[in-house]
Amino acid sequence: MAILLADVGGTNARLALARDGRVDPASVTRFRGDDYPSFDDVIRAYLDQQGHPALEAVCVDVAGPVSGGVARLTNRDWDFTEARLRELTGAPVARLINDLTALGYATPSLGEDGVTVLRAAPETRPRNGQALVVNAGTGFNVCAVKVLPSGGIVCLEAEEGHTRLPVNIATRLLIELGERAAPFTSTEELFAGRGLARLHEARTGETGMRAEDVVTAATAGDPEALRTHLLYTEIFGILCRELAMRFMPIEGMYLAGSVARSCADRMDVFGPAFLSDPLMRQIPERVPVLMIRDDLAALYGCLAAVG
Repeated sequence: MAILLADVGGTNARLALARDGRVDPASVTRFRGDDYPSFDDVIRAYLDQQGHPALEAVCVDVAGPVSGGVARLTNRDWDFTEARLRELTGAPVARLINDLTALGYATPSLGEDGVTVLRAAPETRPRNGQALVVNAGTGFNVCAVKVLPSGGIVCLEAEEGHTRLPVNIATRLLIELGERAAPFTSTEELFAGRGLARLHEARTGETGMRAEDVVTAATAGDPEALRTHLLYTEIFGILCRELAMRFMPIEGMYLAGSVARSCADRMDVFGPAFLSDPLMRQIPERVPVLMIRDDLAALYGCLAAVG
């Protein structure tokens, strides 16, 4: 018997089989969303490829809201239901989870090869079993994780992206941008990928750049793009400090997403910003900061969620 796992985003879907508690690397297959009218067709194609194995469970993580066993992709007209997954696969158990929740479930099992330690914390610190995934990519959100004494995992839903900016970040923007800071009111408006592009436009008046364009130009030494990216990295470090205070993830703060990865390359800026506020500084000092590097992390999380 096997477990079917799927990590579904707006562009691609990755499917895999797990047996004996492990993801089979040879079974991992990527499907382009543009090639299939629905996720049901992706499942049918994958099961045909794999010879229709007997399945004991299926778990699918979705880049979109999940509620009551129903989900919909944010950036593609695909919908999902747990009932339909059971019907399509023949598995008696089906579970739909958000993609960030999948990363939350994965965190306890990510070894040295799966993460990069960006900022270490004292090994002697008191532990509390709490971790936090911070995703800054196409969107922004977090997933709080609690590892129970029994070894079980609890992942908490959150909507951090649509909270208002902390006053220390809003003040920093006001100093830097003046009245051009006015549109940046929510966390997602600033810290999702489009926020980096909009920050660069607000700073320079240059339009038409995407977040990846700003990062590429900054890496190449363009002075204005570099200034934007350094400012972004600084305020991202301040935001992560606020999140460390809010969630106290003493087991680790796990960064994910393309924009977060770009900030991870500038720890000389992120690190001091993370510890810049003296108020209760001992809490962020105890929080290690890590970057999720394993491309299969979400699939591992799906396995943990249904296993």
